[in-house]
Amino acid sequence: MNYKIYSPQDFPAYLPKLNMLFDDLFSGGKGFRSKLIGFVSEPLSVAHSTQNLLAQTIEFIHNASLLHDDLVDRSHLRRGKKTAWLKYTPEYAVLSGDYLLARVMVNLSHFGNIKLVQYTSEMISDLLEGEWLQDSVVGDYFVTLEQLDRIHNLKTASLFKWCLRAPFIAQENYDKELHFILNEMGSILGQLFQRSDDLLDYDIRNDEGKAVLGDLKSGYLNSFGAFMTSGMTKAQLDHVIKSTTISELYLAFSNNPEAGKKAFTAKVEEFDHINTKLIDLYNHHLENLDKLLKPEQKALIKNLKPLTEVLYWRRKPSA
Repeated sequence: MNYKIYSPQDFPAYLPKLNMLFDDLFSGGKGFRSKLIGFVSEPLSVAHSTQNLLAQTIEFIHNASLLHDDLVDRSHLRRGKKTAWLKYTPEYAVLSGDYLLARVMVNLSHFGNIKLVQYTSEMISDLLEGEWLQDSVVGDYFVTLEQLDRIHNLKTASLFKWCLRAPFIAQENYDKELHFILNEMGSILGQLFQRSDDLLDYDIRNDEGKAVLGDLKSGYLNSFGAFMTSGMTKAQLDHVIKSTTISELYLAFSNNPEAGKKAFTAKVEEFDHINTKLIDLYNHHLENLDKLLKPEQKALIKNLKPLTEVLYWRRKPSA
């Protein structure tokens, strides 16, 4: 699963700033989505050249969205480095993101599978709609978890759904029941990933050292924030909004710091519980998927089984 995602030779030499920007952009990141392409493609015996195309496609789309996200959010850092819009100007960041999306369509058109082109276009459209909706709830401290789930299903889960379905589409397997199950599983994985990522903002399982309360300070009440503040009084909500540290946030629950921390921890446990139910549903879909696979494709189940542990609980997969 060693894919060639980016090479300077793939882009015009007469656009040096574009190449410099892409050198920075593609030098970091975990590349999880391209790895997911491999987890699905290998058991299906998808040709390596096709796997590489799919892996490059999803990474181009994901990184294009990051270029646009960082500009919209006015983020200063991405993967520990200065964001593209700050280093190369906002105009270059926008044009570079657009360029990646255009190259996706060029590359897929050459591949010649019109259904893959169509599905990818739909996925990009969903992603952009999700971006639009998410930007519209910045500053809305009464946003609900249900509203955010809708946004995340468009913005985050669309890429996970594509990773599960695209290898089958590339092989011209369009079985409706199969794609329904894969779509449901991708939705759950995207939701779990986003909710886990939102917990990092409140310093829960934050092993990667994400800036604490960054979303809240930017005026964005993420999924855990919406869950945590549901049912709070206006005074409690005001306290949460004004908090600059986790210790301050505990006091929204109680004037006693220890009691506040205990109440906060209870909310995290409640949040984990509802997401454990999502994991159970994912495993149910996995059982149904197993029934549709050919004997030689069964390794796919083994590859997909640990993903909820990795994406939600942030546990490293066993060797």
